[in-house]
Amino acid sequence: MDWYKAIFELIDMRSFSNLWFWIVLAVVWSSASHWVMGIPYDMITRARRVGGQPAEDLEAIARVYVNRLVYISDVSGLWLLGLTCFLISGLLMLGFVYGIEFAQAVVLLFCPMMMVAFLSLLTARHIAAEGLTGEDLCKRLLRHRLHTQMIGTVAIFVTALWGMYQNLTIGVLG
Repeated sequence: MDWYKAIFELIDMRSFSNLWFWIVLAVVWSSASHWVMGIPYDMITRARRVGGQPAEDLEAIARVYVNRLVYISDVSGLWLLGLTCFLISGLLMLGFVYGIEFAQAVVLLFCPMMMVAFLSLLTARHIAAEGLTGEDLCKRLLRHRLHTQMIGTVAIFVTALWGMYQNLTIGVLG
């Protein structure tokens, strides 16, 4: 008995019909929504609700993450942008010109997350430029979280539509 053949027949290894892909998609967007620029959501809400030491902790950790993002973008932002564009264009070609389903799945995970990364950089630069603290910092971080959730909702919807299309097309042709 060929074990590999039995396993691959039992578990469909295509991306959009694989349960693991959908679990990864859910975990990625759940994590992106919970960790607002690296800061846990519960820390933001506690700082906003309680004030005092939790607010000081939030300001300290926000300052660290804001300075880190701004520094990385200043030092190597163009290199990272070039590398990201190279990877995305390669994945787009592999996925949508050559029809490789795994590349399509990676594009549908990677591209929206790059939008969130760009949004995080803009938020970090805004926080640094304005020197936001206290309630203004909380509002800005919560607005960033809301935008991340909106991007995630659209990304999950588009991924689900594309995945259903792929499964129906391959199911009919395959």
